[in-house]
Amino acid sequence: MSATQEAPKLPDEGEIVIATVKEVTGHGAYVSLDEYGNMTGFLHISEIATGWIRNIERYVRPKQKAVLKVIRVNRTRGEVDCSLKQVSGEERKSKLIEVKKSEKADAFMDSVKTKLKLADPQVAEIEDKILQKYDYVYDIFEDIARKGPELLQKLDLSEDVRKAMEEESNKIQVPHVEVRGIMEISSKRPDGIEAIKGTLAGVESSKGGAKTEVTYVGAPRYRIIVTAENFKVAEKAMNNTVEKIRAGIEKQHGTFTFAREESKKSHQG
Repeated sequence: MSATQEAPKLPDEGEIVIATVKEVTGHGAYVSLDEYGNMTGFLHISEIATGWIRNIERYVRPKQKAVLKVIRVNRTRGEVDCSLKQVSGEERKSKLIEVKKSEKADAFMDSVKTKLKLADPQVAEIEDKILQKYDYVYDIFEDIARKGPELLQKLDLSEDVRKAMEEESNKIQVPHVEVRGIMEISSKRPDGIEAIKGTLAGVESSKGGAKTEVTYVGAPRYRIIVTAENFKVAEKAMNNTVEKIRAGIEKQHGTFTFAREESKKSHQG
């Protein structure tokens, strides 16, 4: 190796990597590590699965992608040994999500680059600024989709870049859940209708990751709808809001009952 050549970057022991199977032998399989310049790694037959393996190609085949764990690294000889059987289901799932996010982020940034006619160093500078605040470039696009483009104000980016990134984030469908219920509310006070309206108006909000809306169904019924990223957040917001309304109505000597409707999970377009 010449003095000007850099030694290839090697993964760390314990790291989860994506690999492509190159060749299957009687002793295991040679793989190329996708994230390390297609460096060759070895997957010994004893690290493919537990128990006796009759046919290696039942588990790994040439050109197949695999999520592996790096179990040994010889930095002097540049050799990397991997394991398939030591990768847990959670590690595999997490790695695949990371790869998918990376691919989506690359597509978004390519689009921003094309729209604004940016050079590669300019794109790299934008990504560096994002990675100062986020673990992955994709996370900022998802954050904008969930919480709005105001988040971009925190980053030192030009208005053109912010606008282009906002447009890309609009392509993300944000999963959300919806919990609903019917409230029956009445009051014998002369100004009862206004008092009820005042109490209900004070609970509509978008905070804590949940959006709460109240709609009039027909006297004395009102529907409450809470949307959020998951049921835990939605349920908490629903319970807090219902108790707040109950307390407000009963304080005014009104009557209040509440019944749940069917919840649902969908995507925000």
